Amino acid sequence: TPKVIFYPGSSISNFSPDEALIFLKQIQAYCVKNPKSGLLIGVDLVKDKATLEAAYDDALGVTAAFNKNALLNINSQIGADFGLSDWAHVGLFNTEQLRIEMHLEAVHDLTVHWTALGGGKRAFRKGDRIHSENSYKWLKSSFEALLREAGFKEVTAFTDEKEWFGLYWAN
Repeated sequence: TPKVIFYPGSSISNFSPDEALIFLKQIQAYCVKNPKSGLLIGVDLVKDKATLEAAYDDALGVTAAFNKNALLNINSQIGADFGLSDWAHVGLFNTEQLRIEMHLEAVHDLTVHWTALGGGKRAFRKGDRIHSENSYKWLKSSFEALLREAGFKEVTAFTDEKEWFGLYWAN
C-alpha cells in the first residue's frame, strides 16, 4: 500500500544540511521499500535579511520568550541560576550559511552557577553569547537538489507567490 510521509512546517530547517541529507535518505529508503510512496515536506525558503530577522526577533517577543525558555529548562535540569533578565535574545541571519542563528546575549557581566554534575560556575562578560539554535533557509533549487541527492527521482515544488515557503512532493 502506498504511503505518504508528511513532514509539515519547516522542522527540516533545524537540521544542518548534512543532517538533513541523512534524514531524507532514511525516508527515501522507506519509500523504496513501499512502492508509489513519497514524501510531502514543507521548507522555509530564503527571504531578504530584514524579513528573516524580523521574523526571529518579532515585536511581540514570542521568539525571545521561546529562546529564553531554554534557560528555565537548564535551571530546572541542572539546578542552574540563569536569570532571564540577564539575557537578551538575538536573532541574526547568517548570509553565508543561509541560516538564522538564535543567541542569548549577556546584558552585563555575570556568573551562572549550577548544582548538578558536581556543581560549577561559568562567568560571562557583557556581550558574550550562547548560540542556542539554527534555522536553515533553502533556495528552491538547492532543496530540490538535496532531495535528489537523497535518492528521490521525481521532485515537484509548490510555493506561495513570494516563494517564501516551499512544499515539495518527492518520490
